[in-house]
Amino acid sequence: MLPLYSASANHGSHCKMRLTRACRGHSVATERARPAGRRRTRRMDPKAGSFGCNTYSYMRREPADACLARLADLGFETFEVMIHPGHLWHSEPATVRDLGRLLASRRLGLVTLNMPNIDINIAAAAPEMREHSLRMLERAVGLAGDLGASGLVIAPGKANPLFPPPPQELAAHFFAALDRLVPKAEAAGTALWVENMPFAFLPEIETLAAAVDTYGCDAVGIVYDVANAHFIGEPVFDGLLRARDRLKLVHLSDTGTDVYRHAPVGSGTVPFGAVPAALAAAGYAARPVLEIVSADPDREIVESAARLAAIGLGAGGSVQARPS
Repeated sequence: MLPLYSASANHGSHCKMRLTRACRGHSVATERARPAGRRRTRRMDPKAGSFGCNTYSYMRREPADACLARLADLGFETFEVMIHPGHLWHSEPATVRDLGRLLASRRLGLVTLNMPNIDINIAAAAPEMREHSLRMLERAVGLAGDLGASGLVIAPGKANPLFPPPPQELAAHFFAALDRLVPKAEAAGTALWVENMPFAFLPEIETLAAAVDTYGCDAVGIVYDVANAHFIGEPVFDGLLRARDRLKLVHLSDTGTDVYRHAPVGSGTVPFGAVPAALAAAGYAARPVLEIVSADPDREIVESAARLAAIGLGAGGSVQARPS
């Protein structure tokens, strides 16, 4: 059994909450991103428009506006943009300005911003690291608000896999971070969406959803990553049903269970055939986002969209609305 944790009176001043359960850590070998390949000119694929597209494969090679312009030419209409130097970065105003102009001129949807969460840790033991992580996320919240993103994807934090702190200590740091970030997100016109991640101290959706539910703020949503769930052996159908009350976004990519990847569809063992029924049961109507890391992303992301569309995924989706 996991230890119980009762939140102090100081927590949840912005959103009423009480924590009754927290979770064990989970160690994982993280994926090394492969460099993106040479650009190829491809025709628009109508199936691409049934999905959102994440820019992970492109973040090290070009600014976000150039990336989205080409992906829009391939048929994508909604996006999750990675926050990364040279791609989209708070201290590089041209990347922000140019992306905003591109979104407006092409009438593209920005569902979320995301950043490589390996770089930061809101549940770190060192207060200096937690403070640095929160400042980074505050800047990301500002970018999300300025660009009109519906949400910002965040992680609950990571534990030392060899000697993790008690779950209640990690949960306290997570909730303290939410206490600070939720009001800023609401003021910016965006929201915080917490993702299930194998390297986080709340890797399973059951424990992640329980923690977010206990925090008790309706503004905090959940991003369910199908590959992340499959990698740790979580049944995707059950996971999506557990997340449904707060489910804002679904990430799709492929992976096995030995090496952690966000690979093109068909190169791993994710049971995508179970996903359409699970999304229907969970009442999820928004476009899933393809979060694929590939050396040839223009080709393999579009091919992944076609494979998923062939089994009934993606069609009829919409962009999640910004918080009111």
